[in-house]
Amino acid sequence: MTLIKSISGIRGTIGGNVGDNLTPVDAVKFAAAYGMWLKDQNPDKELTVVIGRDARISGAMISTLVSQTLVGLGIHVKNIGLSTTPTVEVAVPLEGADGGIIITASHNPKQWNALKLLNNKGEFLDGVEGAKILKVAEEDAYIFAEVDDLGIYTEVEGYIEKHIDEVLKLELVDVEAIKKSGFKVVVDAVNSTGGIAIPALLERLGVECVQLYCEPNGHFPHNPEPLKEHLTDISKLVVDEQAHFGIVVDPDVDRLALICEDGSMFGEEYTLVACADYVLGRLKGGNTVSNLSSSRALRDVTEKHGGTYTASAVGEVNVVIEMKAANAVIGGEGNGGIIYPDAHYGRDSLVGVVLFLSHLAHQNISCKALRESYPNYFMSKKKIELTPEINVDAILEQMAEQYKNEEVNTIDGVKIDFETEWVHLRKSNTEPIIRIYTESSSQEGADQLADTIIENIKTLI
Repeated sequence: MTLIKSISGIRGTIGGNVGDNLTPVDAVKFAAAYGMWLKDQNPDKELTVVIGRDARISGAMISTLVSQTLVGLGIHVKNIGLSTTPTVEVAVPLEGADGGIIITASHNPKQWNALKLLNNKGEFLDGVEGAKILKVAEEDAYIFAEVDDLGIYTEVEGYIEKHIDEVLKLELVDVEAIKKSGFKVVVDAVNSTGGIAIPALLERLGVECVQLYCEPNGHFPHNPEPLKEHLTDISKLVVDEQAHFGIVVDPDVDRLALICEDGSMFGEEYTLVACADYVLGRLKGGNTVSNLSSSRALRDVTEKHGGTYTASAVGEVNVVIEMKAANAVIGGEGNGGIIYPDAHYGRDSLVGVVLFLSHLAHQNISCKALRESYPNYFMSKKKIELTPEINVDAILEQMAEQYKNEEVNTIDGVKIDFETEWVHLRKSNTEPIIRIYTESSSQEGADQLADTIIENIKTLI
């Protein structure tokens, strides 16, 4: 069992020993550290924090612990209950709050949970601020409020609908074109809060919605990471229902995967490519950003529209920093995470859904035909489990040296660019693994490259 403390928050498995797992004590300590950081950032100010959670079984427990810890520090809490990561990101500025905490472990299995931390813009903290919070937690440097100065706890309802309202106000969302298209869509929300948000959004757009695993009870019916091998049920149901396509979201609804009408994967990488194609087609010369592990297809589409593509280090906060620097009109990550600044600087599946629907309505072609209109790259995403005796940094350094005659980028792990393919090796921030991403002009080529690199690493180990 595992507890991972990083600049982006604290993530771990429920139960077990303090300091080794995400126990109630660890949740309280980290919430208190975040509260102390907020107070240090805003001396003598009356503070408010927005709290929301996905539908995980442990969510109510962790949310209560976190909320009441902040109250104990004299911080007011507005708890929006079952929500999505982007819903909380939207709620923070709408509420005029000083920060936010999302109780979710994103794509991790049900035994995991986490605290994701936001600033007063509803954006994830950068490394410098995250490190300050870790330091407070390490030193147990908390000062709690006296009884007359305790914070006020309030429950606020209806924020998913408010989030939908904000999404439908976006200038490039063509509600009328979507309604006229008569779309029928299957939705797999892995029994989390996407089962509330996505069907409600589709109803507002006049889209017929067939629900699969949309009961927000936290009992995930399959591995919640939206990868091909986990999505056999929706692939079959899309075909059986003769739907136009399928929508898959992860438990906190910041990753969006699509299924074509024949049950084939549109490809997580191509969610961002399609949405960017739509946006760039209306904002000529716009720039884009994705991380080093994302497909070259976004670069190709961006350049086709006369814009400039930039790659960032992996991690949402890194993508956002680079997007602001490049004045990008859209960006995100190849895991299906869409970041559209006109909405907010956070991955948002609701935004991805409306941009994709608008694009498909305007193109007036099938989902499969749209996918086939893009450059055809194939990716392999594999991983190697880590053990304590493995010196990962030394391995990555040796890999960079071994391939020094190729184009090597070391801003985040090691990325090796060959003429027609690439491989990116990096330590995961959320799991004890090395991620190995490859891309080539064929699936066989991508898999073969990944297997070759894995054998290289095993030799070094």
